[in-house]
Amino acid sequence: MRIAVIGGGPAGLYFSILYKKQNPDADIHVYERNRPSDTFGFGVVFSDETLQNFEAHDAESYRLITDRFAYWDDIEVNFKGETFRIGGNGFCGCSRKTLLELLNFRASQLGVEIHNGHDLSIEDILEMAKTHDLVVASDGINSVVRNHFIEHFNPTTDLRPNHFSWMGSTRPLDAFSFFFEKNEDGLFIAHAYQYEPGASTWVLETDPETFERVGFATMSEAESAAYLEKVFEKALDGHPLLINRSMWRNFPMIRNERWTIGNIVLLGDAKATAHFSIGSGTKLAMEDAIALNAAMNRHPNVTAALAGFEKGRREEVEKIQHSADVSLVWFERLKRYWTMDPVQFAFGLMTRAKAITYDNLELRAPEFVEKIAAHFAKDVAASGFDVDTENPNPPMFQPFRLRDMVVANRVVVSPMDTYSAVDGVPQDFHLAHYGTRAMGGAGLVYTEMVCVSDEGRITPGCAGLYTDEQEAAWQRIVTFVRQHSKTKFCIQLGHSGRKGSTKLMWEGMDRPLETGGWQTIAPSPIPYFPDSPAPREMTRADMDKVVADFVAATERCVRLGVDMIELHCAHGYLLASFLSPLTNHRTDAYGGSIENRLRFPLEVFDAMRAVWPAEKPMSVRVSATDWAEGGIVGDDTVVIAKAFVAHGVDLIDVSSGQTVPEGKPIFGRMFQTPFAEQVRAEAGIATLAVGAITSADQVNTILAAGRADLVALARPHLVNPYFTLLAAAEYGVADVDCPPQYWPGRDQAFRNAPRSREELKELRLKARPRHRYQNERGRVAAE
Repeated sequence: MRIAVIGGGPAGLYFSILYKKQNPDADIHVYERNRPSDTFGFGVVFSDETLQNFEAHDAESYRLITDRFAYWDDIEVNFKGETFRIGGNGFCGCSRKTLLELLNFRASQLGVEIHNGHDLSIEDILEMAKTHDLVVASDGINSVVRNHFIEHFNPTTDLRPNHFSWMGSTRPLDAFSFFFEKNEDGLFIAHAYQYEPGASTWVLETDPETFERVGFATMSEAESAAYLEKVFEKALDGHPLLINRSMWRNFPMIRNERWTIGNIVLLGDAKATAHFSIGSGTKLAMEDAIALNAAMNRHPNVTAALAGFEKGRREEVEKIQHSADVSLVWFERLKRYWTMDPVQFAFGLMTRAKAITYDNLELRAPEFVEKIAAHFAKDVAASGFDVDTENPNPPMFQPFRLRDMVVANRVVVSPMDTYSAVDGVPQDFHLAHYGTRAMGGAGLVYTEMVCVSDEGRITPGCAGLYTDEQEAAWQRIVTFVRQHSKTKFCIQLGHSGRKGSTKLMWEGMDRPLETGGWQTIAPSPIPYFPDSPAPREMTRADMDKVVADFVAATERCVRLGVDMIELHCAHGYLLASFLSPLTNHRTDAYGGSIENRLRFPLEVFDAMRAVWPAEKPMSVRVSATDWAEGGIVGDDTVVIAKAFVAHGVDLIDVSSGQTVPEGKPIFGRMFQTPFAEQVRAEAGIATLAVGAITSADQVNTILAAGRADLVALARPHLVNPYFTLLAAAEYGVADVDCPPQYWPGRDQAFRNAPRSREELKELRLKARPRHRYQNERGRVAAE
């Protein structure tokens, strides 16, 4: 096997080591444009988990690396004069130059030929592809291979707005440290860690506005360092900032649609980048090498191996990049968090990428979680509630008020269509569905979207509230909820618009009815699918009727005595289709600008608010993004939310998407929560987070970080109506409502929960990567 590796960075060298070790007869040549002494940068960092992976694949290089690493266990957050140390992390730092020297040594030891000072042209590389079995293009962010085959690899580069510079210092550090500073020019961040005695990496970051005000673009490296030494004077503790090709840059998030062409494969930064705020760039490169080596040794030929590498590795790379995306955005939005209490700020920083959560932190830093729980409880007490601030309940079990409605806890049963009504009339299924979930302990239960007219239904199975028979059926449900629970009850009112006259979900979601359909209406005559019937463009008379239908349904809600109502302005239904430029092409006063597109939804809201009791709250559900080019994005949703705030809304229920079928959501845990956070912070309104939230741990994480005020769970409640009650047992919260008929089961859950929680804690501790430490000889060992 003849292999040419283009680029002598960690990815290319580590692959060469792994493959040569398993295949001693392989002829491997590494071509690096720089000389060994030319390397730039300061330190790199790896987690315990990553080191464990290295040890499993090549113990020799692992020992070489860890003999030269600095080890620490804590993350330290320094903000507004307060310092928080969170243990149980497990990181090692090493000089980037040292790492490359060690990998070069190990590769040479195995017989890999390394050619430094070889700056190959694309013609050279293409010729190598003809004479070699495999060409590994690990040639960095500015890969000449990727650029030559740009149409095939189809890369996207998202150049992030914040500026950063990679510097160093002689300041010793015993933790991975974050420093946040503010002066007359703006905000500054330092990501700092020690990588060898007397040497630490300092990645300095700032936003575009601060960068421009300071004038960094016209400064030399030395001038930038001198300015930042003053900014971080306290953090540096008398030590200087050091420079080594410390230019200011914008971080490029690189993704490629394809990773291979013929016998050429992209590796490391040429293939994908991950932001430095999660410390995964070098990890990503070296784990790419592990995956490529495994594929090469598992498959019978290069073609199959490269296909296997890409298929098997892509999901993990995309997960890491998603975490990096979420992490970097937190730093880009630093202004949003600057007014936070320091403990909440630190908690938000720690949980920004979703890998670390409330329970995870409680496992390794219980005293820190006690502080955030106490802080949250004190805020609740300051809003007028008599809650225990000395031994507080977790955030999800703290009360919340909207006007005169008080929910006992922050858990919400999300609105979920059941498509089980007959002529809009709720059935026994609905009584069992809502009654069971109300008895499950959640603070607030939402109904599915209840349609305000016959033609406003989505499907023939959708529930309505436009006839006396429907109202009577809902009254039966509301009465049951009142008699058997303390849960608050909210009816969500909506109109399907162009997404109406469709099949039941399990028969073909959003597909048009083949028989028995009805004429739909919308702001513009645009069908949902190309083969869907076109809706009728609404006239003023149509608008007046829709307003009247919403008012009539609201008046029925008043008679029912429900606690709250919500106006559905999301998911491409009628009012959402007014808000989105993708579905509203009107040229009158109701189309065009976002202010015009808001006009009709606000008319509906105002008419409902006028007949809804002043002491009772109203919420609005919005799609924070259409997930489609040219559609609504988060900043638009802030404008929309502010408009509803001005008209008296109490809560924004923040969902996303489903506006157009070509939308491409980026799914993941809690994937819509950042939109709820943005609306809460920038529109100054309480928000409800929803979307792939599945655990009590996630609920506590969202609330404690200030990302939302209430948290809605959908699918978990479908299979576990008693989600909240069981979570209360898990956290030892005794004062959660439960029907007396179920007390024996509740009591048993509370007896068993502490033991189960301790067993789970023990399992989690055992599952952690081996903990490494630096012994008295300065060498990294494991325990």
